[in-house]
Amino acid sequence: MRLLIKNVRIFDGLSDQTTDGHVLIEGHTITAVERSPIAETDGTTVIDGAGHTLMPGMIDAHAHLVGMANSLLDLAMGSQTLLAAKTLVGARDTLLRGFTTVRDMAGDTAGIKTVTDARPELGPRIYPSQAAISQTGGHGDFSLVYERPTALGGNESRGEQIGFMRVADGPERVLAAVREQLKLGASQIKLMVGGGAASLYDPLYTVQFTPAELRAAVQAAEDYGTYVATHVYNVPGIRRAVEAGVKSIEHGHLADEPTIAMLAEREVWLSTQPFAEHDHTFANPASAQKNREICAGTDRLFGWAATHGVRLAWGTDLLFEPEHADLQSAMVVRLGEYMSAVDALKLVTSGNAALLRLAGDRDPYRSARLGEITAGAWADVLLVDGDPTADLSVLGDPATNLPVIVKDGAIVKGHPA
Repeated sequence: MRLLIKNVRIFDGLSDQTTDGHVLIEGHTITAVERSPIAETDGTTVIDGAGHTLMPGMIDAHAHLVGMANSLLDLAMGSQTLLAAKTLVGARDTLLRGFTTVRDMAGDTAGIKTVTDARPELGPRIYPSQAAISQTGGHGDFSLVYERPTALGGNESRGEQIGFMRVADGPERVLAAVREQLKLGASQIKLMVGGGAASLYDPLYTVQFTPAELRAAVQAAEDYGTYVATHVYNVPGIRRAVEAGVKSIEHGHLADEPTIAMLAEREVWLSTQPFAEHDHTFANPASAQKNREICAGTDRLFGWAATHGVRLAWGTDLLFEPEHADLQSAMVVRLGEYMSAVDALKLVTSGNAALLRLAGDRDPYRSARLGEITAGAWADVLLVDGDPTADLSVLGDPATNLPVIVKDGAIVKGHPA
């Protein structure tokens, strides 16, 4: 397919300024970005942008396609086909919000990826982590309190049976768990290294996995040419993960300033979220209190990250409340509280794309560039009714303000003028 998008104000994902011009897409990639008109040959599909903004498709670097599309009741009681069907519907909704790529941080999404790669209109590009790996009693252990751990001869919990989590104790089992996810198609590996709000057995101060277990995970991932990312909020957990060779800290809201400075010095990524307390609802008072403590750290975390020049990535981490999945758009807009609109747009496009490249040989989309509008990049673009470089809020209403979405060179929303 030869697609010409003409008369647009181009935000390329890299520059501080927009430029007026025209973009040519041939096949799956962008082949020309020009200020002068591009010839409209026979067989060219033409979209007249009429002065609207053209920007790269957005990237959610901490998504949970399975967890965002399914409730806890679904995960506990639903069949595999129900979970997959709801996930695919949710993936389509994610794409229609303008997210053309996600890094999925827990859940069996390799099969969903196969479908959305073959049928671009059904969902975003996916970097699967497959099951997140937890120790017994850790953030990813969703077994009932009286169930015997698998390491002591017990059966797998429901979370493990559906490929959402994998519980592993000791370096040998951690090695096996990492290799299992890589065999299943993981682009990167996700480990739980500290307590979290949604889990029942682990206060936020806990540090999870021993140094030897973490080093085993990092070694197994590096042997496959990729990296480990870790869920962790607290200082000891962050430092233990970094010392073990982890390349991306997920969350980090309870860090202190010296620890954030250390991330910058060690060139470790901070993949975090502008959490607000209302983003998640918890019936359990202990979880609600943990959520309050996490959200209280949001402002200072973003401030310290800016001060020290941390390699920053952005994601949403929305879970278990499908009715609130549209918070994905609201959390992009919320970035405007911590940085300029242009810096926020760079973050959710080319900035997040740089993190995804850590997957190296496991990067399923390494043959072209993501998150930018340049010749040779993947043809993932959004036509925006409004100027997001001046007003991020236009991205908060994608149904109205994204008249055209192109993913992998295919028009997945909108029609030529």
